[in-house]
Amino acid sequence: MTMSAERTVKSAASRKRAWGPRMWPYLFALPFVAAYAAFQLYPVIYSFVLSLHDWNGIGSKTYIGFKNYVQLWTHDPLFVKSLWNTLIMMAMFIPVTLILGLLLAYWTFHLVRGKKLIQTINVLPYITTPVAIGFIFSYLFDWQTGLVNLLLVKFGWAQEGVYWLQNPWSSRAVIALMVIWRNLGYFMIIYMAGMTVIPQDVYEAARVDGSSGFHTFRKITMPLLRNISVFLVVTSVINGLQLFDEPKLLYGGWSGSVQVGGPDNTALTMIWHFVDVSFISDTRFGYASAIAYSLFLLIVVFSMLSYRLTAPKEDSK
Repeated sequence: MTMSAERTVKSAASRKRAWGPRMWPYLFALPFVAAYAAFQLYPVIYSFVLSLHDWNGIGSKTYIGFKNYVQLWTHDPLFVKSLWNTLIMMAMFIPVTLILGLLLAYWTFHLVRGKKLIQTINVLPYITTPVAIGFIFSYLFDWQTGLVNLLLVKFGWAQEGVYWLQNPWSSRAVIALMVIWRNLGYFMIIYMAGMTVIPQDVYEAARVDGSSGFHTFRKITMPLLRNISVFLVVTSVINGLQLFDEPKLLYGGWSGSVQVGGPDNTALTMIWHFVDVSFISDTRFGYASAIAYSLFLLIVVFSMLSYRLTAPKEDSK
């Protein structure tokens, strides 16, 4: 065997030995990558392809290009109304939840006794199942037997029961109240976690300088929790655009009959419209896929806008 042949054999053997240890990470990652590609990536790609077709789930698919998207944005008043309803309800519950969560966290954080009890009470709604929440609020705001109307009439604040769930604005307010009640404890816990990492030396220096409680809260606590507020705003926008459980269960839980969209579709959200088009009133899977991808683009746009508006500005040098 010549010298060149020996070098070739040795280099091949060294490459084989080097490849052996390097292949194990890929082998260990292969099950997850395969499962992700099969159950996550492929459905996402197939959904986009399906949005370019007209298909009812039974017959053959008909390629129609972007006609589903054109019809969705120009000839579907329910989609535009569902987007408008979602944005209105988000404007109701996001600021209120942020403000109340921050104030409740600040008050609870400085409690000497009962801190764990307050935390437990406020987190319980967050771990409550959405079905139970729908039953609770459907019962509370029912026109005939609702506890809210009974109290209003008993104390003389109203002559008769209010149609909370049949009025456009009050129905949206009830849905926003459900979201606030459910997520307030989560916001409180996140803010309290941020308060624990604030150095106490900052508060001690503020007290030495004569700073009052409100001034310390406004000038020290709130700025230092800015990043947490940005995180909560962005995640609230993402979750708000996917709002479905609260309105769906509110109009289909207590009474037993599902009223799609609420009174005059004023409680219809984009996800509810997507589910209705896909499985309830129709089976236009291509059109429903166009709704899903339009919602995805809206989530991306609104998430970027919310981050740009709430993120701290870097000082330009």
